[in-house]
Amino acid sequence: MAFDLKEMVAARLGENYDLHERHVNRTLVAAQRVIGFDKVYARAEGAYLYDMDNREYLDFLSGYSVYNMGRNHPVVKQAIREVLDLDLPNMVQMDCSLLSGLLAEAITKKTPPHLDSVFFCNSGTEAIEGALKFARAATRRKRVISLESAFHGLSLGSLSLMGCESFTEGFGPLMDEWDTRIGLDDIDSLGRELAKGDVAAFVIEPVQGKGCKTPKTDFYVRAQELCRKHGTVLISDEIQTGLGRTGKMFGFEHWKLEPDIITLAKSLSGGYVPCGAIVTRREIYQKTFSRMDRCVVHSTTFGRNNLAMACGLASLDVLENEKLTENAARMGQLLAHKIDELRQKYTFIKEVRGKGLMIAIEFQEPTEFKLKMAWKLLHKVDKVLFAQMVVTQMLSKHRILTQVAGHAMDVMKILPPLIIGEREVHRFVNALDDVLTECRKFPGPMWEIGHNFVRHALRSNRAAGKSVTASV
Repeated sequence: MAFDLKEMVAARLGENYDLHERHVNRTLVAAQRVIGFDKVYARAEGAYLYDMDNREYLDFLSGYSVYNMGRNHPVVKQAIREVLDLDLPNMVQMDCSLLSGLLAEAITKKTPPHLDSVFFCNSGTEAIEGALKFARAATRRKRVISLESAFHGLSLGSLSLMGCESFTEGFGPLMDEWDTRIGLDDIDSLGRELAKGDVAAFVIEPVQGKGCKTPKTDFYVRAQELCRKHGTVLISDEIQTGLGRTGKMFGFEHWKLEPDIITLAKSLSGGYVPCGAIVTRREIYQKTFSRMDRCVVHSTTFGRNNLAMACGLASLDVLENEKLTENAARMGQLLAHKIDELRQKYTFIKEVRGKGLMIAIEFQEPTEFKLKMAWKLLHKVDKVLFAQMVVTQMLSKHRILTQVAGHAMDVMKILPPLIIGEREVHRFVNALDDVLTECRKFPGPMWEIGHNFVRHALRSNRAAGKSVTASV
């Protein structure tokens, strides 16, 4: 009998979590069931997911910013069909393929002129790993400086840039001997470290993925000046902030920076075929590939594959022709403003921050006496539980998918597709208003959800010393 994928999916859709419990990540399955995220999505289009009963879910997570142009965009889908129909030679390896050259050209038309050389890979963490190697080759130094609360990926090198114990526990020893972390806005510490003359690279996320934090000072501008002075490569991690997410094509543009290397991934894929890139100065590129016998000294088997390159070309076309960067700026400003208006109504809300459609809502201890006691109970177990309570209710009651911004954070993170309009903005804000209204009722259904989280978290603490949350 011929292989029939459509028939297989139709016959077995709904077995998702049972299959994963048996053969994939059963701990993730358990966590999703606890927080009410064990939905079965049957199809997706634009800014929406649909379950097996064709109920609509507003996607304000967008696959961690993979779906900047929305899910299953027809232009990207058509590009895949066309490249398959062409029967092009693929991954010959000892050749220079046309599509990878065309995508490199298209990317460098959108970057500042000094970023004119591209290396393709498969993911964000792989792009970071490669960028670190490029910086070391260019400077002949080994040390790297990163920022506290950073997230740069989960392979060993990129993981070493991070200080989050929730991700690093059990994977040591990391490469801490060559990484130094400093606080955001701590320009004095950065200056002292760079002055030692042994730092290959300083790595930043223009808007930090964990918590959507940005400097409160001219830190990035001064940091770039210090990097230039001491011969250190400035790397801007644009894996989440790039390609329109922050209301500009790249996050570093908000500070008019000129980084030496940027890393891209996520939405460059169009949501279909993984695609990552390192974009750098030609002189840095050539110091890595410095001789003929080093022409493949850094390489990756699938990095320049035709499907990924076609998706990248189509994605850049969609971003430009549909003016998604401009829409992200407009809708981001409207969304942040509407959420910030709720601060006058709810003492739970401490701050609304971010840029474009990369927004965080930070919660705080409420002023009302009864709510204070309930808040303290949750926080004795885990600082993330209140935000998780809100995120869970946004999904279960209002069918809006969001996430908690990070471990031990009272922060809800919003990453909608850049295609959203006022309809989606108002739907989200009205839903959040309703959920926070329910949070003011103590005792009440929302706090029952919180109590359930506490029970599961305590059980998890006893078993493994850590709580169960969805702060990925």
